[in-house]
Amino acid sequence: MQQFDKVVRESFTAQAAGYAGSAVISHAERLARLVRIVNPSPSSRVLEVATGPGYVAEAFAAVCHEVIGLDMTRAPLEIAERRRRERGLTNLHFELGNGRQLPFGNDTFNVVVCRYSFHHFPNPAEILAEMGRVCRVDGLVAVEDMVASDFSDRAAYHNRFERLRDPSHAESLPFSRFIALFTSAGLEIESITSSSLPQDADEWLGRVPASDAQQAEARAMIERDAREDLSGTRPFFDESGRLQFHQRTAIFVGRKLGRAGV
Repeated sequence: MQQFDKVVRESFTAQAAGYAGSAVISHAERLARLVRIVNPSPSSRVLEVATGPGYVAEAFAAVCHEVIGLDMTRAPLEIAERRRRERGLTNLHFELGNGRQLPFGNDTFNVVVCRYSFHHFPNPAEILAEMGRVCRVDGLVAVEDMVASDFSDRAAYHNRFERLRDPSHAESLPFSRFIALFTSAGLEIESITSSSLPQDADEWLGRVPASDAQQAEARAMIERDAREDLSGTRPFFDESGRLQFHQRTAIFVGRKLGRAGV
């Protein structure tokens, strides 16, 4: 696990600026949609796990009493802190820490959220259990991430080209796994909202420092997918001849049950 943490840190240190500059990550309407779906009260204390450059934490800070963004990689946190200072957000701060051992007591937050990061967790159950631990009873835990097919062979094909592109990719999970994880963590699903992220294959490949050989193999897999429908990402060539595909995403919101409800 520590070795994989090292891979993640190296990957997100190398791609910190590019990741922060990605329109997918900073898309204002997608950020607003997440906040709308969670619908926190103005008095909420919010924790974002794996905050990266801090866009989600900022969005919640605009409507909530206090927000903490936590990440285990220093480079994106430096970007997040710079943005916080520029915007004068006094109810938001960032901390260095690992989601497997959150440095907070039980029942600390009204809302615990994580976006576009669960596919980087080798043991997602451990992370979700920690998120549930620090959430108050009747509070909400929200996860937004890519989802893979519930057909194992299609999910495997999808995850293979994701890993070729980015070695810090552990596994995109299917809907059924997410639901099972929430249930095991004592979180009752309140809502599931699905959509997709359109991706230009070459731009997507260019955002991380993969080798030319890895990028070529990943692109070849997506091209084959366009012909044979192997993953559920529905690749296609647009009118200009550029290769496109869809990363399916979902927002899962669960309410933390009290001991009697579990």
